[in-house]
Amino acid sequence: MDDQPSKIRCDACPVLCFIREGMLGACDRYANHGGVLTRVDPHVLLDRTLSAGGEVVPFLPMSRDWDGRVVREPQTFVTAIGAGTTYPDYKPAPFIVASEIDGVDMVTVVTEGIFSYCGLKVKIDTDRHLGHECAPVRVDGEQIGHVTTAEYGSQMLSLGGVRHLTGGSKKEGRVTCESLLALSNCKPVEVTVDGGATIVIEAGKAPIINGHAEERMRVGCGSATIGMFAQQWMGLVDEVVVVDDHITGVLSEHQAGKFLGVRDTGIKMKGHRSTPGRYFKVAQPGTGWGGTDLSDPLTILKPFDPKEAWPGLRMLMVSTTGEHFAYYELDDGLVPVEKDLPPDLQLSVERIRENCEPALSTVLFMAGAGGSLRAGVTENPVRLTRSVKDAVTRVTAGGAPCYVWPGGGITYMVDVTTLPENAFGSVPTPALVAPIEFTMPKADYEALGGHMDQVRSLDDVLRSGAKKRVAVN
Repeated sequence: MDDQPSKIRCDACPVLCFIREGMLGACDRYANHGGVLTRVDPHVLLDRTLSAGGEVVPFLPMSRDWDGRVVREPQTFVTAIGAGTTYPDYKPAPFIVASEIDGVDMVTVVTEGIFSYCGLKVKIDTDRHLGHECAPVRVDGEQIGHVTTAEYGSQMLSLGGVRHLTGGSKKEGRVTCESLLALSNCKPVEVTVDGGATIVIEAGKAPIINGHAEERMRVGCGSATIGMFAQQWMGLVDEVVVVDDHITGVLSEHQAGKFLGVRDTGIKMKGHRSTPGRYFKVAQPGTGWGGTDLSDPLTILKPFDPKEAWPGLRMLMVSTTGEHFAYYELDDGLVPVEKDLPPDLQLSVERIRENCEPALSTVLFMAGAGGSLRAGVTENPVRLTRSVKDAVTRVTAGGAPCYVWPGGGITYMVDVTTLPENAFGSVPTPALVAPIEFTMPKADYEALGGHMDQVRSLDDVLRSGAKKRVAVN
């Protein structure tokens, strides 16, 4: 039989591992160190007196240029990274820290939350078609999320959530948890979209789509591009078509062209005409011109109207990123013939490119803070929720600012690139572990029924245990 006294039971998550002396639990976060359950990773403190390289720098609030912050923040902030958890529910938070900010007594309640109800919202800056809305997103063949509504110049993915973590097979839950953890810690993950693209996602880096590193986020839809650059095309060209999967723009019909006195060209477009100079569904979504399946843009044109068109008519066709472009002149039969792009028009294509922002992958961690989290803060959890909604209590994740959704509960989002590295963990339930801190005036903490007997001074926290100081991002 196993020698039970040589083991201790970890109660930091529902798995309840028995851990031998000198060994780690299944999460790799807790160990048996001399018969004591010990958090392995150092507890992270944000230090505003450190530079990004770790050197101590002077803190001179009166002589520094204002950095845009409305409220001055403490020089040392105790984050929840490496702090430990509140599981099971009856335990107070691992750290309840008293400090003083501008003469006001404050309390920061610090804990690592175990989140089954969590996921990622991923923004991919591209006009390329990644997949149809609601199409499954997979890793290693397991669905971890889906494509959601596209935004202006970006494709959006919704990944994770309790149904993928716990509602499917064991493999689905494991793969989902591993993928969310890697993305949250700013590591690359390759996903495939059913009927669509293969994408390498890494927070803060350019997405790689079907092996192609995306460079630019489109400047706008085709119609917006016409509006922005119509003036610059005057005298250089007679017609411009900006090809876009959503709204293709046509200069001579567009209000911007009319305002500038552009002559009718007799151009005839395929697709659904919306308002003058704006066309929907000129082609199918794809990875070609302007996020369409086009390799030859002339396929979206019908024959020109001979009553209005003329031989020698000059036409520029360009995509919303300037990646694709072609210049044509009409021959005697009013058929477009491709020519070399004149230098003056080359400048306008480069201007479109210049106005495109760098393409990035943005990863937002989103979770609902309930259960043991709120009980670890106060004996009356609903008061914490009300305090957050009333903006009395500030919510941060690893010291990074969070957006808290309106409505019931404490549902928050945070940009993973704003947290210190490796701020997220996991447990094999499966669930993600994420830092969360609640900061409020000490008097308000006492009023909402906080665990006042567990409050420790900042100096006491700084003296205890393994600590790691990092500079604020």
